[in-house]
Amino acid sequence: MDKSSLHQQQNALTRYLRDPENCAAPVEMDAARVQVYRDLVFNNLSLLLSGTFPVLVKILGEEDWRLLLRAFLRDHRAQTPKFGEIAREFVGFIAGGLPGDWPVFMAELAHYEWVEMVLQQADDQPLPASDAESMLERPLRVSPLAWPLAYVWPVQLLGPNYQPDAAPDQPTLLLVRRAEDWSVKFAELSPLAWRLLQRIGEFPALDGRAQLQGLAQEAGAAGSSEFMENGWALLQQMHAQRVVGAAA
Repeated sequence: MDKSSLHQQQNALTRYLRDPENCAAPVEMDAARVQVYRDLVFNNLSLLLSGTFPVLVKILGEEDWRLLLRAFLRDHRAQTPKFGEIAREFVGFIAGGLPGDWPVFMAELAHYEWVEMVLQQADDQPLPASDAESMLERPLRVSPLAWPLAYVWPVQLLGPNYQPDAAPDQPTLLLVRRAEDWSVKFAELSPLAWRLLQRIGEFPALDGRAQLQGLAQEAGAAGSSEFMENGWALLQQMHAQRVVGAAA
């Protein structure tokens, strides 16, 4: 077989593996062998992704889950050869929008489930130990293993028995973090706690006291000693959880 014919056969095989319902298998190949390849590709993809998105799989059901995987395999062109990053590509594929009648919250749910896997596998190191009192006088840092997230949908509540049609009036604010035992913890955040974490990223040069004063200004509580006391208690709690620390 010359290079041109081999290239054509490879392209035909690739098209068939991606979309066996609409593309013919290479005529030169044994039909039974091609079907084995087809099933291996699809089943390996399903095995790779179903463990990362268990809630999504339950909500969709087996038939729609297979349709979603077929669409991903057929229409998406991955930008990475690494199996561990396929889930990220899958989340991006869903976020790009899909034709058909899919759950309106599907993109956010997929992202929420993906985050757990990312934090479990992350190579980032936790914040170094620091004195809580020093946070008032030094710039703050948020741990790379603690992610404040905002969703339109209550992703932490979604499941086969709870699939709302309309988004709530208020966003869902969450903190997802990896604990010292490598378990991933999820907790709801108040709007002020979420904004504090966001501010630390926006204004990395400010010390803890200045961050709390800025937060008080935004909340219309400038000069309030009670607000500052509550904010300091929140910072101490986040410090104990290794979510926030003083910059080195």
